[in-house]
Amino acid sequence: MILETERLWLRPRTLDDLEDCFAMDREPGVTDFVQGPWADEAEHRAFIHDRITMDYGPGLGYWSLFLKTEPDSFIGWVLLIPEDAVGPEIEIGWRLKPAFWGRGYASEAANALLVHGFEKMKLPGFIACIDARNIGSLAVARKIGMCPHKDDNDIVQYAITADDFAKRPHR
Repeated sequence: MILETERLWLRPRTLDDLEDCFAMDREPGVTDFVQGPWADEAEHRAFIHDRITMDYGPGLGYWSLFLKTEPDSFIGWVLLIPEDAVGPEIEIGWRLKPAFWGRGYASEAANALLVHGFEKMKLPGFIACIDARNIGSLAVARKIGMCPHKDDNDIVQYAITADDFAKRPHR
């Protein structure tokens, strides 16, 4: 299912996106606050492959992001999947190439997923687990209406419920 915002196209991520995802992850700063097999190239590629091909359930998964003005240029992805790919809570997340940080694209795309999840799928809520040092992602979570829910050492869990979403003035 392709989603659309004012400036972006969000389409389900496919294996055609693997190299773009891998290249993005290798850019300085992109995975600094995310645990993963980033140091080993083969494990890293296998991780991305598994995440692309995994079945997360109807209406869930990863969406690759493209500017409407440059529809063939991958700029990042957003996700709506069971937490850590196993659940039970549904996690929302985002990752963009550094050249696109600070322009509102992550919050614009994440908001499209909130609309999809709450209005189309009728899900009860979402979480985002964010490293407390990741100022940019913390700002995105707040901007889309999420509130701190739990603080576990260096990870802050943000949450938003369907009721919270419905009360947002800027839907």
